Amino acid sequence: MNEELKKYILNHISEEDEVLKKLNRETHVNIYHPRQLSGHLQGKTLEMFSKMIKPDNILELGTFTGYSAICLAKGLSANGKLHTVELNDEFEGIIKRYIKLSGFEDKITLHIGDALDIIPDFDIMFDLVFIDANKSKYLDYYKAVFDKVKPGAYIIADNVIWDTKILDKEVKAGDYFTKGIIEFNEFVKNDTRVEKLIFPLRDGMMLIRKNLV
Repeated sequence: MNEELKKYILNHISEEDEVLKKLNRETHVNIYHPRQLSGHLQGKTLEMFSKMIKPDNILELGTFTGYSAICLAKGLSANGKLHTVELNDEFEGIIKRYIKLSGFEDKITLHIGDALDIIPDFDIMFDLVFIDANKSKYLDYYKAVFDKVKPGAYIIADNVIWDTKILDKEVKAGDYFTKGIIEFNEFVKNDTRVEKLIFPLRDGMMLIRKNLV
């Protein structure tokens, strides 16, 4: 996105709250690859989606430092819960600290481990799933969560444009992330069980709605 346009947009949306602003700053100062953090524009988008859906149960795959989890939790129903799964246990401290600061400590449960090992243990039907974990496994995550998503509910997948590498004529050998994103996008494109839409926001977000029947 053009930087001038980006600044204009950020200047005309609701301000980033203080907890998220502090988390954003600390992530960029202390954490390797801070670009993985959703940031204000995408975070506000996730918050708005969540508030429109008013989910009882949210599943997030890929917590990173907790920014997107906090944004999504803002739209939970009164008794709603968010389960977020992060593979890297080094992030556990910062995630839990900011979940507590956000006031969502009773609504957000952090699970540390491989999402594909954890997903089968959930005896929950989800209203909203946000996929933002290992790009090479996106299709595996989609297949693993699909039967745990309510009819009419939503899956949001991040990074589906993947820095436009999805347009490459040939995927470089060993580039499993790009290969995984392309396989996921093609599978969902042809999946008649869902409606789908790609937002060209940041690195691309795919909004997927599971059919009612």
